[in-house]
Amino acid sequence: MRHARLQFLVLFTALLLSFATVAAGQSRRVPPPTPTPTPKEDTSERVITEEIKLNMLAFDDNGAFVPDVKESDLVVTENNILHQPTSVRRIPANVLIVMDTGGELRQIKSLDQTRKTARAIVAALRPGDSVAVLQYGDIAEIVAEWTTDRSEIYRAIGRTKFGRRSVFVDALNLATDFLLKNPLENKHLVLITDGTDSSGNQAGKREALRRLLSTEISVHVLSYTRMEAADIAPRTKTVTDARPLPKAMPDEVAAQLPPGVRDVATAPRMKTINLDRTLLRKLKARKADLENSEKQLDSLAENTNGTSVIPETLDEMVEKTAFVAKMIDASYVLTYIPKIPLAETGSPAERSIEVTSKRQGLQVQARRKLMVNPKD
Repeated sequence: MRHARLQFLVLFTALLLSFATVAAGQSRRVPPPTPTPTPKEDTSERVITEEIKLNMLAFDDNGAFVPDVKESDLVVTENNILHQPTSVRRIPANVLIVMDTGGELRQIKSLDQTRKTARAIVAALRPGDSVAVLQYGDIAEIVAEWTTDRSEIYRAIGRTKFGRRSVFVDALNLATDFLLKNPLENKHLVLITDGTDSSGNQAGKREALRRLLSTEISVHVLSYTRMEAADIAPRTKTVTDARPLPKAMPDEVAAQLPPGVRDVATAPRMKTINLDRTLLRKLKARKADLENSEKQLDSLAENTNGTSVIPETLDEMVEKTAFVAKMIDASYVLTYIPKIPLAETGSPAERSIEVTSKRQGLQVQARRKLMVNPKD
């Protein structure tokens, strides 16, 4: 009897162990993975839309600003292909003033005159326009970030400093970077300069100018070139006439003087001879550089739909700031989609863009050369 009970306990224990093993195996069983559905083929077509943006001026027949220009009033011509504008908007201007405050051989250009011209530009702009200031002499640097606070800009202009050199190329590159780093529209660059660079880096200068032509920035110039060239011209000659003294009396009065006094009063001008050949070469190179810069700056303004002012006096330079400000504040921002995409341009190329008016009594000005480089 005891033996049978023992056999029963052994058999019962074995059954329990067998049941636990089976249950554990079932609990560890991993369900088969769910098959990953095969993704459907993406049949949608991606279309990249390019848009060209430029500034446009609008006046009536009397030269007054026209405030209600519409897309239907205009037609765009790009390399003789007609386009319809996609938008025409008037927004406050963003104006970067670049002040040339340096140079080794300058005679007319001065820090005081450049400050006076910059202040006059700021005073003539609309109150809602944003202004920033860049100065360059020995180095190029931003002295005022974007602001509509005129008093802040005047203080920044007053902080500008004299430099012994003129890093014009660096200033152009910094100005372009500054205007492009934020998604601004209606961008204007005002250059108060003679356009020469102390390094003589003509290749770098051409590239900096070309880069500006690849943007929608309008460039306006108030140039010292003609005044500087006129001042330096007499000193580029080996033999020159001495500058005559102002007349103290009319010729008919001098003719009645005693012989000795009359001879002094009517003596011919004296000739002066400049024997400093090194200085002569520098002066001639300076004059040629000024004349070349005048052409480059004038072309840059014309091809970016800007304004070029080449005054013959310092007073005229300040007076013409009102005209430059008027051109800036008469600007619309116009956009259109080119029929030949920029991405299809196989090599660096130039596109000629012009906007004309279809509306009676509306005069518009929007003409620029756009440099397209597929690698940019």
